[in-house]
Amino acid sequence: MDDTDLLRRIGRGERTALKALYERHSTPLYNFLRYRLGDPFEAADVMQDVFLEVWRVAARFEGRSSVRTWIFGIARNRAVDRMRRGLREVPLPDPDPEVADDAPDPEAIVVAASDAARLRDCIARLSNSHRSAIHLAFYEDLPYGEIATIEGVPVGTIKTRILHAKRLLMHCLTAVRMA
Repeated sequence: MDDTDLLRRIGRGERTALKALYERHSTPLYNFLRYRLGDPFEAADVMQDVFLEVWRVAARFEGRSSVRTWIFGIARNRAVDRMRRGLREVPLPDPDPEVADDAPDPEAIVVAASDAARLRDCIARLSNSHRSAIHLAFYEDLPYGEIATIEGVPVGTIKTRILHAKRLLMHCLTAVRMA
């Protein structure tokens, strides 16, 4: 059964469908929220809020995106609400569409970070928006368009965030290696 069918069943009040959707998406959603919020307890709390929201509004799903993108979008909005209670994100300037992506490719970053702990440390140093974009692009393997939908920003902003995040990661990984 696909996600859309599960969502229809959830909209009719079938708890087993919610359980199946939860089992299918809870791990990547939790990881996304953990990276976004930087706190495993906050991430777990927000994840529960997300699935409660899915339960409440499943019948209103319009199908303009995949169910996964829709769920991640709800999660992103909940995470932003949580972060507003604490630190505020600094908005990035509008991306310049003429800027070429001269950042290192993902393989170069992985090669430079042969030690996984070093990579995790460098990722943890990124801002929430950079960390989230990197996580969704490289760990969840989502295309830029879906990431933009989840984050509620234009695709160009996601491209810029990933470009800057890759540069920051390469700088961090290179600095750690030389230290």
